[in-house]
Amino acid sequence: MWGFGGRYYWGRKKRSDEIEGIVVVFAWMSSQERHLKSYVELYSSIGWNTLVCHAQFLNMFFPEKATTLATDILNELLEELKIKPCPVVFASFSGGPKACMFKVIQIIEGTCEAKLNLDDCRLVRDCISGHIYDSSPVDFTSDLGTKFVLHPNVLNISHPPRFASWMANGIASGLDALFLNRFESHRAEYWQTLYSTVGMQAPYLILCSENDDLAPFQVIYNFSQRLRELGADVKLVKWNGSPHVDHYRHYPIDYKAAVTELLGKAVGVYSQRIRRLEAETSGMQAAQDEIIDNEPMSSLRKAAGGSNGFRGVTLASSDHFFTPGSMEYDGGRDVGSMQDERKEGLIHLPNPPTPTMNVHGVLGQILFDICVPKTVEDWDIKSSSGSLNGNRRSLASRRRHAPFNPIKCIRRSRL
Repeated sequence: MWGFGGRYYWGRKKRSDEIEGIVVVFAWMSSQERHLKSYVELYSSIGWNTLVCHAQFLNMFFPEKATTLATDILNELLEELKIKPCPVVFASFSGGPKACMFKVIQIIEGTCEAKLNLDDCRLVRDCISGHIYDSSPVDFTSDLGTKFVLHPNVLNISHPPRFASWMANGIASGLDALFLNRFESHRAEYWQTLYSTVGMQAPYLILCSENDDLAPFQVIYNFSQRLRELGADVKLVKWNGSPHVDHYRHYPIDYKAAVTELLGKAVGVYSQRIRRLEAETSGMQAAQDEIIDNEPMSSLRKAAGGSNGFRGVTLASSDHFFTPGSMEYDGGRDVGSMQDERKEGLIHLPNPPTPTMNVHGVLGQILFDICVPKTVEDWDIKSSSGSLNGNRRSLASRRRHAPFNPIKCIRRSRL
């Protein structure tokens, strides 16, 4: 399939229930399908599907072209992952990371102008389980255009015509001069994005050669050391006699062994990640259930539900009771915590008192009018409590000998 800035297609594709995972290949510029055939067959022999991306040369200078191609690649990958999630490994060759792959990383991490659904980004991120760099990453300096256009392995011809070399030199030099100011900022953004992949907690396999003049060994070695300092699992495989993007042809046995080991690690990383995500999900669900069970008012509701019509009040065994939401201010004392108030009791009910009667009340006056004879002179019903207490004995003795008059009770009660 063709996209703005490059094209992509599935390699030797198997059914979803037969594959171990998916290798997304970010090929070098000017590569053809026949150049990637041996790599597709290698990944297929280990049980992996392959999604191949061929980027255009101008993607290095126009990031929007790389962004468009990266969005198309992610949409194609998501269609497969939504059917059956599986481990995903990014395999980058030569300038492939700059032409497309680093924009894929930025879209997943949400640092790119192109936006993707949050759930889709999380799905892809959870599936990324490994990284392969073959003759990569390449440091993008101001003369990179000239190097790429004239390199034999990039053009796939050993000796380009002289006229083609002149034209290539002129075009590449013009692009380098035109984008010189933007190039340095893009270069810093590019390396920062590559280092940020350490957060995905996936292993790295870096394949390089000391004879590579387009991807110098020192640049790749520094990249691998920085990844290790950031805590990544990195395996660096270095050869001496293989040129740029031609290590597999020169050392097929060692190359296949290294790739097989990395893909095996990727399967293990993916399995552990899925188990951890499932454990976290179940743990969060258990924590939510525990919070609901231990909710402060849950015991109160249970107690209220079991009582006979009593709502909102919890009775204690020490003649104290607590009403939720009620507060009481005690003189100048500050109100303490709800726990202390529950212990002290906001409202105290004393022990049931012995029945008493106030002689100054209405009922006391009626009873005294009934029981006290009319012959008693100068009786002051509002006398002080001392005189009243002093005359209680004489009053009781007179009350026993006085005749009871029912008419007087009726008349007095009407008053």
